[in-house]
Amino acid sequence: MTGTGRLARTLGPRTRRVVYGEPGPDDVRRELGHTSTVDLAHVVMLTECGLLPADAAAALLREITRLRADGFLELHGKEAPRGLYLMYEGHLVAVLGAKAGGKLHTGRSRNDIKATITAMRLRAELLDLTGEILRLQAVLLSRARAHQDAVMPVYTHYQPAMPVSYGYYLAGIATALDRDIIALRHTVDELDRCPLGAGAVSGTDLPIDTARTAALLGFAEPPLHAMDAVASRDTLLRALAAAAGAGLTLSRLATDLQLWSTQEFDFVRFPERLVGGSSAMPQKRNAFLLEHVKAKAAAAVGAWTASASAIKSTPFTNSIEVGTEAVAGAWAALATVRDSVLLAQVLVSGARPQPERMRQRARDGFVTATVIANRLVVQGVPFRTAHHAVGAAVREAVEAGERELTKITLPDGASAGVSTEVSSLAEVVAAHTRGGGPGTCGTTVRTLRGTLSGHGAWLESHRTRLARAEAALDAAVEEVATGGRTGTGDAG
Repeated sequence: MTGTGRLARTLGPRTRRVVYGEPGPDDVRRELGHTSTVDLAHVVMLTECGLLPADAAAALLREITRLRADGFLELHGKEAPRGLYLMYEGHLVAVLGAKAGGKLHTGRSRNDIKATITAMRLRAELLDLTGEILRLQAVLLSRARAHQDAVMPVYTHYQPAMPVSYGYYLAGIATALDRDIIALRHTVDELDRCPLGAGAVSGTDLPIDTARTAALLGFAEPPLHAMDAVASRDTLLRALAAAAGAGLTLSRLATDLQLWSTQEFDFVRFPERLVGGSSAMPQKRNAFLLEHVKAKAAAAVGAWTASASAIKSTPFTNSIEVGTEAVAGAWAALATVRDSVLLAQVLVSGARPQPERMRQRARDGFVTATVIANRLVVQGVPFRTAHHAVGAAVREAVEAGERELTKITLPDGASAGVSTEVSSLAEVVAAHTRGGGPGTCGTTVRTLRGTLSGHGAWLESHRTRLARAEAALDAAVEEVATGGRTGTGDAG
């Protein structure tokens, strides 16, 4: 069947290639794999509701299952003048006849099918991405605990600022990443409603059971509002924003590690399995994987921008701009961020801090100046006065070629009665226990380990629900396909 009844002709070959592309075997398997999963649930529901005869339902389920078994090999290379879905449906009609194949589309539209497939695919991608970020957070916390005593200077405006520790730095990245995880969780939880049943734009007057298909496909609830179900892809935008947020967090981590791995800094070193050489310069040892991590965040940022631009100013109803064009770039972007996370896992795990070099740079950078000023404050000197006096002492030390402060002179000319020597940088770091300072690194790690456990439980609950839904769908398909029942069941 090449027309629609209303239309007798289809798109020409060149226009068809522009609109539908030239899907290869992998594209056919992926798209029809999702489509046929929806079909299995839909056929079961139609049969249970008395809208599809048992013999037609059994024939449909057997043929769909057969096609799925070999990755739709029979349909590879077949002409698809109106897209893969209608080519596939046409095959079912041709093989089973209109009384079976022609009834598959009862009570639905390509619009709600597409919205459902997008939600299912997005759910799977986000759960996988979240799982990998949780592994990265676990690596960060493990390394933070191992290196919480590796004292180093922290930099602001690329200048040495205060003494912290390498472990404290990694715990900070884990803290930022925790918010990215929370954003991803929120987005996944938004996908609890199944769009199937929304139809073209306003639901249907047929007595279908949308809660049944929702349960069989692993969703918690059916559509709340049909128009919204097919018109909206704002959850996709939030998914891209959350992924971009994680990518940006990792890009900042990679920027620091790349700077610190230079010979000039030599704060961290990477094993040979994580570096590359040069085709022209024999001495090079490039931590080039960090550059991939830095760059990959751009994919999610760009995809969000493209999707938002496609959705902007479209009518609030089903539209190609929203349902197709706005979604097109999301999958590659999410995969790219996932790759960035995988790289970050091995880079954080493989990075080897150089404690002696870190401590030396902390000592040379006058990073205890604020500590000395605070000692004056404790003796009653106003902070601004102390700040000025210590700053002047640093200037004098630099001009004299000294690396340590030897004397603090207050504005009245008196020498400050405070020690300018700091016997242990580790003690200074440990004393910063207020305001979330490095002295609380252990507490930060323990707190984040607790939230990590909660994230893991949330992820496992979603995966368990999907596994149960898949098992329930398999059982329902088997029962209907073999004529076992036509009564309503429960996928929960």
